[in-house]
Amino acid sequence: MRLPGRLSAAIEVLDDIDRRHRPVAEALKSWGLNNRFAGAGDRAAIGNLVYDALRRRASHAFAMGEDTPRALVLGVAVRDWGSTPEELNDLFAADAHAPAILSADEVQRLSRHEPWVGAPGHVIADLPDWAVPSLEKSFGANWINEGRALAGRPPLDLRVNTLRADRARVLKALERFGAEPTDIAPHGLRIAAGTRDSRTPNVQVEEGYLKGWFEVQDQGSQIVAALAGATAGEQVLDLCAGAGGKTLAMAADMANKGQIFAYDSDRHRLAPIYDRLKRNGARNVQVRAPGDSVLDDLAGRMDRVVIDAPCTGSGTWRRRPDAKWKLTAEQLAARAGEQAAILADGARYVRPGGTLVYITCSVLDEENSRQVAAFLAGHADFDMVPMAPLLESLHPGAENRAHVGPYGVLLTPLRTGTDGFFVSLMRRLPGL
Repeated sequence: MRLPGRLSAAIEVLDDIDRRHRPVAEALKSWGLNNRFAGAGDRAAIGNLVYDALRRRASHAFAMGEDTPRALVLGVAVRDWGSTPEELNDLFAADAHAPAILSADEVQRLSRHEPWVGAPGHVIADLPDWAVPSLEKSFGANWINEGRALAGRPPLDLRVNTLRADRARVLKALERFGAEPTDIAPHGLRIAAGTRDSRTPNVQVEEGYLKGWFEVQDQGSQIVAALAGATAGEQVLDLCAGAGGKTLAMAADMANKGQIFAYDSDRHRLAPIYDRLKRNGARNVQVRAPGDSVLDDLAGRMDRVVIDAPCTGSGTWRRRPDAKWKLTAEQLAARAGEQAAILADGARYVRPGGTLVYITCSVLDEENSRQVAAFLAGHADFDMVPMAPLLESLHPGAENRAHVGPYGVLLTPLRTGTDGFFVSLMRRLPGL
């Protein structure tokens, strides 16, 4: 397929998403099944067009004067991919599978050098307007630049599993993909995000992945897992383990010494952890499936309780841009209520002198600092662990590249080049 056909396909997929309220991945898969003539390169290019359109939906719609699939895709083709209106019209005229020729108004809008003059801040930031007050609390006056960074393409990050390999070995194995060491996470590798129609390598078919040498994990997730501070010999409860990404990182940090109890209230989220533990060689993890009283024997005994709390996922909007436009204030409020309950429940497992770790993949204040402040106000037996020294011990200078506040650390695409993550450590006072 040539560019005109790919643009038509992207318009079709976006229309399907809008009409049927389908997740992006599902709509793209359905298109591929119904158009088997399209090769892997075509599918990757169409996916890039769709995701790029959704990442910057608000700003492209403002510049084009309408929020239609055609307007969004044309905006991506010109402003993100570097085509010109004249080039597109020449290509469209010569291709039977192309979209309709650009109108005079579309040409005029696509030719503007400053298309966002007069746009409100949330449009320039490509954020839902209702979320602006929360983002202002998180980022202050720089919230627009933080939002724009959340609308970019993400890299592919990997975590070297030190139970099976070292970074030098994995770097050599992935040399052809241009993998480089991450700049903060000590065991991370990064494959840079491509441009236009470039394909992201499927590293999960590589020999090193199948042997458990590395896992796909954003550098931000690696950083907060390292800041959780699990060390060899400790007793650790991972209360919201999910598929086990941070469980595996902590097991490696503990060198398989001590014990991690991996639990999740949802069996389906927990299901992948068993195969991943085996492939990674993580032997110090005991999985506890949901059920009545399955954690009662751990109450008051844990050196460290890690809560990777269910959240809005606003920190991952680069990877799931459709979720950005579906999220509502009501859903945020519901999540915040769940998080408060999970924090209160997790506290009862921490021994005196032990540590409670609170993590989200969100950049919204209601889910982060506000949760920690409310928890501490209601739990006099806990106090904050200073986060800046922990960041500096992980990597010199890291403190200056993150948002370090009184209630925790916030990582963002703009400051740390990662997905958005928040982490806070609270210590239970001895003797209380």
